[in-house]
Amino acid sequence: MTRCFPFGALYEDGRVHENDRAMKEIVLGIDGMTLEDLVAIAREGAGVRLSDESKKRITESRNLVERWLRQGKIIYGVTTGFGALSNVTIAAEDTRLLQQNVLMSHAAGVGDMLSGEAVRAMMALRVKDLARGHSGIRLATVYRLVDLLNHGVLPVIPEKGSVGASGDLAPQAHMSLVLIGLGEAFLEGTRMSGAEVLKKCGLEPLQLEAAEGLALLNGTQMTTAIGGLAVHDAVGLSKIADIAAAMSLEVLMGSRTEFDPRIHQVRPHPGQAAAADNMRRIVHESEIISSHKDCGRIQDAYTLRCSPQVHGASKDAIAYARRVLETEMNSSTNNPLIFSDSEELLLGGNFHAQPVGLVLDFLCMAVAELANISERRIERLVNPQLSGLPAFLVSEGGLNSGFMIAQYTAASLVSENKVLSHPASVDSIPTSANKEDHVPMSPISARKCRQVLENAQYVIAIELLCSAQALDLFTNLKPGTGTFAAYGTIRNAISHLEQDRILSNDIHTMVDLMKNGTLLKEVETVVGKLCW
Repeated sequence: MTRCFPFGALYEDGRVHENDRAMKEIVLGIDGMTLEDLVAIAREGAGVRLSDESKKRITESRNLVERWLRQGKIIYGVTTGFGALSNVTIAAEDTRLLQQNVLMSHAAGVGDMLSGEAVRAMMALRVKDLARGHSGIRLATVYRLVDLLNHGVLPVIPEKGSVGASGDLAPQAHMSLVLIGLGEAFLEGTRMSGAEVLKKCGLEPLQLEAAEGLALLNGTQMTTAIGGLAVHDAVGLSKIADIAAAMSLEVLMGSRTEFDPRIHQVRPHPGQAAAADNMRRIVHESEIISSHKDCGRIQDAYTLRCSPQVHGASKDAIAYARRVLETEMNSSTNNPLIFSDSEELLLGGNFHAQPVGLVLDFLCMAVAELANISERRIERLVNPQLSGLPAFLVSEGGLNSGFMIAQYTAASLVSENKVLSHPASVDSIPTSANKEDHVPMSPISARKCRQVLENAQYVIAIELLCSAQALDLFTNLKPGTGTFAAYGTIRNAISHLEQDRILSNDIHTMVDLMKNGTLLKEVETVVGKLCW
């Protein structure tokens, strides 16, 4: 459990760095896709290509569909309508029109657009699902989706309108419209029609054949895209939370006894042991802690003493979420599913995103708890009655308010997270004339989780700023090895707060140090890889 936390990014307008696109190519096949692969595609501009085995399986599946069509076989969504209209038989001459109609009718999304990174992740996951060869789509159509992704095309996809079954229908309809020259997309930062973007890429609009409209729509790819990126970021945030807690413990004159491995061996939750080991290494050789080893304090407050237990529980939840998301990334979520080896077509419910919705609701709570305990440490840092430090960590208090309102910000964010942690996946409103009478609302879980994570990043950034400010007071004592590395990284970018200034700028700079990997890299250089 020592994976790194590399962050990457597109340009702010959603364009992909050309040099990044040329740097790496991810092979999408039957299995084996990781969250790191997803991040490389979504944020670092990596291209994709199909494995040879995938090409073979896609072709075999398509050949079987075409044989069934010649034989006049009734196939759901291919020769019939969809959902509650599945009892309507479609005439052979209307098959192509059906494919266009299903994309247009299902493109009913509303709200803000998905981010560029979420769109790229979603497109890659759709290719990955189709690459498993159970959808009956043509190889040429999958190639076209690969072409769009590799050209840096970002379909305009509203983020609201999916209930998570039969998959993320509305978002994936908006994504797929561009294939046939409809809808809208961004290319190199410019928004244009689907027809225009295809022309600029030297591509012709596709004429979808039987089965292909449904093959493009069914599946959990939007939920999994947003959720997968959130899980990846949560892994890194859990490590940074350990850095923040260790720094706070030092300046609050806490004990390192709570990190003793023997405590965690007798309650062997993996995340708890990982958090304790991280914090023990971060404060190693701390003269600040050694200076008060004989003081009269019996025990530290829970926010310090129980930090391995709280952080550890979140780490275990994050690890579980990662397993579920990577399983989903390597799954077939279409309906119907075609098994070319046995020449069978099976109707099922793999598009139902309950596994992903449940785990992302769980992840919301796990990340919210990292922020909750961080905010309580912030309160201890700025409150002179709890810290013994100057009020709000600034000289000339009264004239200067210091970090007073930064704690308000943290309090606001953690309160918002508590509201957002209400599970979406326990709700269900039947759809499609009650044919689809239980749905998971998983896209809401994913979007909530993304927001909770962002809020938590800001809270932990505030704790790091407060801890660095407090550490400035310990001029004659050396901090722990990892603490000193973190402190130096922060001070290289953000100066000591001598007098009041606009703190929002400092908070955003701190978040940037977290997101771009700088803070974690500098700490891990001196203490070794942190665990999660």
